[in-house]
Amino acid sequence: MALPTVLMPGPMNRSVPAGLAGRFEVIRLWEADDPDAVLAERAKDIVAVANAGTPIDGAFLGRLPALQLVASFGVGYDQIDAKAAADRGVVVTNTPGVLDDEVADTALGLLLMTVRQLPQAERYLRAGHWQERSYPLTPATLHGRTMGIIGLGRIGEAIAHRAEAFGVSVAYHNRHPKDVAYRYYPTLLELARAVDILTVVVPGGDETRHLVNAEVLTALGPDGILINVARGSVVDEAALVDALRNKTILGAGLDVFEHEPEVHPGLLEVDNAVLLPHVGSASVPTRDAMGGLVVANLVSWFDHGVPVTPVPESADLVRRGDG
Repeated sequence: MALPTVLMPGPMNRSVPAGLAGRFEVIRLWEADDPDAVLAERAKDIVAVANAGTPIDGAFLGRLPALQLVASFGVGYDQIDAKAAADRGVVVTNTPGVLDDEVADTALGLLLMTVRQLPQAERYLRAGHWQERSYPLTPATLHGRTMGIIGLGRIGEAIAHRAEAFGVSVAYHNRHPKDVAYRYYPTLLELARAVDILTVVVPGGDETRHLVNAEVLTALGPDGILINVARGSVVDEAALVDALRNKTILGAGLDVFEHEPEVHPGLLEVDNAVLLPHVGSASVPTRDAMGGLVVANLVSWFDHGVPVTPVPESADLVRRGDG
């Protein structure tokens, strides 16, 4: 009996090809001399896609008439048109849960680095300036602050628990309030006015594009710190650069960028921003776990007809057993 054929458009974590070996035929599209010719020749055989960041829109989906499932590597899946997939009866899955702690740890590390200017202090030492004079006192401390979380999902709650351990109060903004002890603000502006740390954990996409804009940054205020470990598109980077230059806010810690791996030149010029190259979940154990969940979704779908972690847009398909 022929193995199900899985298309892998680009390289993926080692755990994915290792987990698929012997269970699926894998087409490594990026290795093909003529990817379009391969797609045209094998389109009717491809029943699943294992994906790590390659854009998948309606046109791409339309080229694969036998497609049943797109297994995405990562929590965010804004590079995939999940609605177009659902309209075609194609289930989309992602990898939630297994990276929550790693991303939450990164968010708190980024916050500490930003508040206490730790990267700047290290650069000061490496440049030999400590021999001349002590590093200047930082203008802010973490103690007594209130963190506002935009998007209190799994990762948001993990960040909130860590913030509380540091003595930081927590508030949040979601579409709807949750059954939690943290104070809820129905609008983002209300949240920004009430806190002095704003942490972004919402998904990317059209609905959240530039959600954090100049008005929100002004509301956050001159003692405010912005932390973004979600998607760069959620923050208006031009407005953020202006806010950092003009001291509208105190500082920003960013792990994601609007056009990454390109970084807005203005962010590189200011010294009140801490910038990381999207390393929130970038540890070997966590990335292996994410890859394992990609494989688990594929295996569960083709063995049992039910994926492990379907995205919300695929919920009706999973309930009906379609695909």
